[in-house]
Amino acid sequence: QVQLVESGGGLVQAGGSLRLSCAASGSTFRLETMGWFRQAPGQQRELVASITSEGSTNYADSVKGRFTISRDNAKNTVDLQMNSLKPEDTAVYYCNTKHILTFKEFWGQGTQVTVSS
Repeated sequence: QVQLVESGGGLVQAGGSLRLSCAASGSTFRLETMGWFRQAPGQQRELVASITSEGSTNYADSVKGRFTISRDNAKNTVDLQMNSLKPEDTAVYYCNTKHILTFKEFWGQGTQVTVSS
C-alpha cells in the first residue's frame, strides 16, 4: 500500500514563499509520476504541477514562473517550492502518485496553504 505524507503547509502573507514536501513509502517510486493538486473551498481539485521520474515537468498556467516542482528518486520525495504566493493560491494541497503502467493513483491527506492579503 502506497502512503504519501505531506508537510510544509501554513499561513503566509501575499508575496511570501512556502515549500511543500511529500514523502512516499510502499511505492515503486521510479515508476510513478508525482504531482501536486489543490482544492479551494467550493472548487474542483486541480493539477498544480507534475513531474515524471525522468524529471519532465508540467505546470498549471496560474503557477508558471512562481512554483517549482522537484523530486529526489533516492529519497522518494517530491517537493513544491511556491514563491510570490497570492491569496488565490489558498487551498488544500494534495500530493499524488500515478503509476506509469497501471495508472493506479494514490493521494496524500492534504496540507492547508493559506495566503493572506
